Amino acid sequence: MRTIRTSAAILLSAGLLGGLAACTVEETVSYALDVQPILQANCLSCHQQGGAGYEASGFSMETYGDLMKGTSGGAMIVPGDSAGSNLIVLMEGRADPSISMPHGKSKPISKADINTITRWIDQGAKKN
Repeated sequence: MRTIRTSAAILLSAGLLGGLAACTVEETVSYALDVQPILQANCLSCHQQGGAGYEASGFSMETYGDLMKGTSGGAMIVPGDSAGSNLIVLMEGRADPSISMPHGKSKPISKADINTITRWIDQGAKKN
């Protein structure tokens, strides 16, 4: 009888652990639903044709294609590698203060919004 109870406890524990593992699955971040609205609210006023950020760097954020093309000096996003993506370095203020983004704004981009963009990049920076 004791063996049956022990087996039942082991099976129940395994089931609970499996259920917890399923709860930790990271949700897919959508470019269209999650990332693009953040960029539009915080970046697009400067990083579009005629904007000061576009004129200074050649970096447009008007479309997904523009975003992935980067600046005249190179890529801003490395799909799958947020740590190697200059966009995140600039947003987190880890670059020289003169080029941290958003430039000249008194209010930085929220940590939650940066985390969303970081997760999207780490998930492959897909146009989804």
